[in-house]
Amino acid sequence: MSALPLSLSEVLSKRFGDRYSISQALREQHGRGESHHTPAIPDAVVFAENTQEVADIVRLCAAESVPVIAFGAGTSLEGHLTAVRGGISIDLSRMAKITRISSEDLDCTVEAGVTREQLNTHLRDMGLFFPIDPGANASIGGMTATRASGTNAVRYGTMRENVLGLTVVLPNGQIIRTGGRARKSSAGYDLTRLFVGSEGTLGIITEVTLRLYGIPETISAALCSFESVEQAVAAAIQVVQLGIPVARMELMDRGLIKAVNAYSNLSLKLEDTLAFEFHGSPAGVQEQVEMVAAIVAENDGRDFEWANAAEERNRLWKARHSAFYAVVSQRENAKGWSSDVCVPVSELSGCILKTRELLKDCSVPAAILGHVGDGNYHVVFAVDPNNRQELDEVASINKKMVQYAISVGGTSTGEHGVGTGKIAYLRAEHGDAVDLMAVIKNAIDPAGIMNPGKVLPN
Repeated sequence: MSALPLSLSEVLSKRFGDRYSISQALREQHGRGESHHTPAIPDAVVFAENTQEVADIVRLCAAESVPVIAFGAGTSLEGHLTAVRGGISIDLSRMAKITRISSEDLDCTVEAGVTREQLNTHLRDMGLFFPIDPGANASIGGMTATRASGTNAVRYGTMRENVLGLTVVLPNGQIIRTGGRARKSSAGYDLTRLFVGSEGTLGIITEVTLRLYGIPETISAALCSFESVEQAVAAAIQVVQLGIPVARMELMDRGLIKAVNAYSNLSLKLEDTLAFEFHGSPAGVQEQVEMVAAIVAENDGRDFEWANAAEERNRLWKARHSAFYAVVSQRENAKGWSSDVCVPVSELSGCILKTRELLKDCSVPAAILGHVGDGNYHVVFAVDPNNRQELDEVASINKKMVQYAISVGGTSTGEHGVGTGKIAYLRAEHGDAVDLMAVIKNAIDPAGIMNPGKVLPN
C-alpha cells in the first residue's frame, strides 16, 4: 500500500492513468540498481514522456514534500536508485527521442531516456558516433547524472567533456536550460558542470546536448599478456607518458580472464592482459600499433595479437563489457559488488599491487579490471547478499582500497559515482569543500526532495 499523501496519489493517478503505478513488482524494480546494495522501494512509479510532465510531477511532489528519484535504465552500481525515504520514482525510459543532430557541428540533442546503443545505432549511417562507453547500455540522462566514462575515456574523455548543454527540472518544478551549442563560453557560472555528476540530487536532467565524433577511418584492436600485473601496468603507463593516442587500453587480471573465458566462451591466455584499441587513418593506426608493440616487448609482454576484423573486435569488447556478470556468474545466486577508484597514473601500479594484496585471502570470487590509461580501475566481487560475514569482509577490503587511493591523491570513484555506497569517503577526499556542496544542495533543494540520502553525508 502506498504511503503517499492520498491527495497526491489521486492527482497523479488521474493525470497519468496507467502510467502511474503502485504495483509492488514495479516498485521493487525501481528501488534497486545492478549491484549488492540493499533495495529500498519507492511508494509509486510514474512514467514521464516529456520535460513538462517531469516538471508537473516534481511540482506536485514539492507541494507535499515528497521525494523524487529519477530512473533511467537501472544500471547504476552505487545505490543511486534506492528510495531511502520513499517517494516517487520518475521513470524517464519513454523519453527516448533523438531530437536534433548536426553533422556539420558534430553535436546532437537527445532526451534523457535515449540509451547509448540506441544513439550510436541511429548515428552509424551518418558516419558519426558517441564515444562514451560505460559498458552497460545506460541511458544518456543517467550517464550524465553520474558523470560516466568507460573504456574510451583515455582518448575521448568523460561525460564532463562531452556534454555541451542540459535541460533540467529543478526541485520546485522550474525548467531551466544550461550551456549551449557553442564550443566555448565565458558567460556566467558553468551550471552544466554543476549538474553533470550531481546524481539527481539537484534536479532531474531531461535533455542533453552532446559532442559527436566521426567514425574513425581505421579501427584496430590488440591483445597482449604478461607474467605479472606490474609488467602490464608499467607498459600502460609508458603508453600514456609517450602520448600515444590509444582509444582504449584495458587491464584484465588473470582472475577476470578465467571468468570471462567461461562466461563468453573464449580461450584467452590465463595471464594478466592488456587490451588496446586504435583509431585513426591507416598510417596513423599502423604507427600507434608499432609503438605500443615495442613498449609491450620492453616490458616482457607476449603474444601481441591484432584483432582487425569488426567481428573479432566486437567479441573482445563484448566479453570485456560482460566482466561484471562473468565474475558474478561464478557463484549461484550471487550479487555483484563493484567498486572503482581512480589515481594519478604514476600511482597506479602501487595501488593495484596493494589491492591485489588485499584480495589474496578474500573468501569470495573477485577480479581486477581497469581503464588503466586514465588511472581508473575496478574490483568486482561475487557476494552472497544474505551473508553478513562476506559483506563485512568485502566492505573492509573496499574501505582499505579507497582510503589508499585517496592517500596518494586519487578519488573514491572514477566513474560509478557516490550514490549511497561512497558517501563515507567524501569528506576524506574533499575536506571542508563538502560543506560548500551542502550549501549548494540546500540552496537549490531546501526541502531535500531530490534523490535524498545520496552523495552528501547527512
